[in-house]
Amino acid sequence: MARLRLARTVGIGPLTFSKFMSTYQSGTDAIKALPDRANAAGRRNIRLADQAQIEEEIRATEEIGGRILLNTDSDYPTLLRELAPSPPVITVLGDLAQARKPCIAMVGARNASAAGMRLANTIANDLGSEGYTVVSGLARGIDTAAHNGALETGTIAVIAGGIDNIYPPQNAGLRDLIAKNGLVLTESPFGHEPRAKDFPRRNRLITGLSLGVVVVEAAQRSGSLISARCAAEQGRDVMAVPGSPLDPRTRGSNGLIRSGAALVESARDILEVLSPQPKGETGRLLELKGDDFEDDDATEPDAEAQTQILKSLSPTPISLADLSRATSLPIRQCTTALVELELAGLAVSLPGGLVQRTV
Repeated sequence: MARLRLARTVGIGPLTFSKFMSTYQSGTDAIKALPDRANAAGRRNIRLADQAQIEEEIRATEEIGGRILLNTDSDYPTLLRELAPSPPVITVLGDLAQARKPCIAMVGARNASAAGMRLANTIANDLGSEGYTVVSGLARGIDTAAHNGALETGTIAVIAGGIDNIYPPQNAGLRDLIAKNGLVLTESPFGHEPRAKDFPRRNRLITGLSLGVVVVEAAQRSGSLISARCAAEQGRDVMAVPGSPLDPRTRGSNGLIRSGAALVESARDILEVLSPQPKGETGRLLELKGDDFEDDDATEPDAEAQTQILKSLSPTPISLADLSRATSLPIRQCTTALVELELAGLAVSLPGGLVQRTV
């Protein structure tokens, strides 16, 4: 309960949650330390999430058959846990065993062509037959085709809203089938209505769960390209299905291939790209993990480092690796400084090792 309360507190992002749990070990101790840490960072108005609201979230989630998982729980998905930092809380509905199988993400255009949807359905079905779980975002078009193709063998729908929220409404029936035969997963609390800023976070979960991502039809500046960038930042394989240069729906996916994404046209092609990683392994780990995020009592907040980092941040999210390169500061020093900046309300950390300035 205490850990969930800390994770749901406004101003406590994945990075700060991870650092607090590493430092204080228990949610209760972390909550006790929060006011002093926030005051020291110059923020005196931080308010813990209301306990009654947390209790209601747990009750409502369990009432529909869902579960709330913290990244410290043993059955939290392995690949998500390896992200640096990992999402502190996810809510799941359905068969959690789907997340323990090797997963492959499939994303693409909402206004997909009939040929693109047929191909996505076929590839997803073939991947399922090979023992893989297909992960997508329950959107119209390619997402819907991929989920339908893998429905019998196992699929995960990652959504932007609360676990009780069905979006888009026309996929209500598909969402119910996935909850029965597969898994629905979200980072948002129960009852949350999805907003535009929630979808990039959803995309990071889609790729974070997966060994690689396959893009089938994507226009330029599309959400699918955000997913591809997330996958690359997370160390996942990026693959794309080629399309006609005359179709604007494939300009983004064709551009990915020109930029180095693997060209794939079938499930066999996808498995060849992933072949260095046998099924059942946890996949590539992020470059930013392990010792870079262990607690180090000798690392103290550095005012000069905080100032330097704040100057380098903007409202556009960047990775910790890019921030480290931009400031010439070690990742561990960046992490320590960012916790203080987040407590001060000046920065926010996002799942997948991204950070941004808030003001």
